Amino acid sequence: MTKRFSVGILGATGVVGQRFIQLLENHPQFEVSALAASDRSQGKTYKEACTWRLPGEIPDRVKQIVVQPPAPPLDCDFVFSSLPGNVASDAEPKFALMGFPVISNSSPHRMASDVPLLIPEVNPEHVELIEAQRKNRGYDRGFIVTNPNCSAIVIVMALAPLHKKFGVTSCVVTTMQALSGAGYPGVPSLDATDNVIPFIGGEEEKIEAETVKLLGRIDRGSIENAPMQVSAQCNRVNVTDGHMASIRVKLARPASLDDIRQALASFTSEPQQLKLHSAPEKPIIVRNESDRPQPRLDRDSGNGMSVTVGRITSDNVLDYRLVALGHNTIRGAAGAAILNAELLIARRYQK
Repeated sequence: MTKRFSVGILGATGVVGQRFIQLLENHPQFEVSALAASDRSQGKTYKEACTWRLPGEIPDRVKQIVVQPPAPPLDCDFVFSSLPGNVASDAEPKFALMGFPVISNSSPHRMASDVPLLIPEVNPEHVELIEAQRKNRGYDRGFIVTNPNCSAIVIVMALAPLHKKFGVTSCVVTTMQALSGAGYPGVPSLDATDNVIPFIGGEEEKIEAETVKLLGRIDRGSIENAPMQVSAQCNRVNVTDGHMASIRVKLARPASLDDIRQALASFTSEPQQLKLHSAPEKPIIVRNESDRPQPRLDRDSGNGMSVTVGRITSDNVLDYRLVALGHNTIRGAAGAAILNAELLIARRYQK
């Protein structure tokens, strides 16, 4: 039988925390046993503390769990974190030091040299940084593993097969990011309606830095960044869910349009080989229609875990261009962290 692990969720009442709870409801390996959130929620049952924003009802299993402070100890085998950055920067290392594996969706530790920034289909070997992290920080059983920025995941999933086969030397990206990426209540309605907001604080810097780390390689206990240039511009658009990226790439080695399409459409990796529960059968879905991908039509592909790529054409300035789309709170957040945890268990970093 599959071993079951008890999990705690930090930031459980927020948008991503709720998505964790939804995705874990019938998970064969994980059972939610502890919830933690901000001061105003502590001491209440989850049903009392949480204004549920997702379709359907709060799962019965978690309704009566009492919300605790986001500090160790919690009654669980490991924790998923979706804490705000200013809270996560202090709380997550405390959990790791107390022996808890921390699978984080938060941003403060992503760029630390000894913290894996992980997309299981792209860089599963980066989990090896855990040993350096434990040595550097005096952790025993605990560690911190992070998933990337919600747009960076979509972008890098599309770049990874191209970089592996042909080498990507430069990449120019323009994102169109959904409102749910700002959390709740997020962007005021009078700002979002009939509008595009051409600025998301810190987002462009995250994409540019995280992309080269994700596509880099391990060298003596840290990551040597991929040798490519990345330029990003980010926009908030009036879409509920689904981050879209228009991507232009320059390649190190020649490739035809058919080569590009085949590299993307045939891409699979370790999660598919291991048949991890949250891994989509096709991590990248290539659409040939002239008007796809679209958020309403494609964001839920692969149960929200597949990235859809279309508009693959040659480019007049760089070599090729394409459009990639992914569900920002599933593949870009909670689902990504859950898949990370499944990979860590498969690689025996949590027993």
